[in-house]
Amino acid sequence: MKNSLALNKKNYINNRIMPKIKTKSGTKKRFKVTGTGKVLMFASGKRHNLSKRTKTMKRSSRGPTLMSKQDTRIVKKYINAKLR
Repeated sequence: MKNSLALNKKNYINNRIMPKIKTKSGTKKRFKVTGTGKVLMFASGKRHNLSKRTKTMKRSSRGPTLMSKQDTRIVKKYINAKLR
């Protein structure tokens, strides 16, 4: 009984239940957080109109890339991942 009260107590602030934070479903689908806390993303501009893009542009945007630290903070808030 005590354990269940202790677990529930952390959800209360000033006798009010704090709402759970939902993850943004679009962020879940587009980004992946690595074990070290970095965020992987895919390059933009690879969906359509590829005939007008240069070969080097298409080649360089192949595969996942690491996101910058500034943008990583924003994405981690949406995913509810731990900020390191």
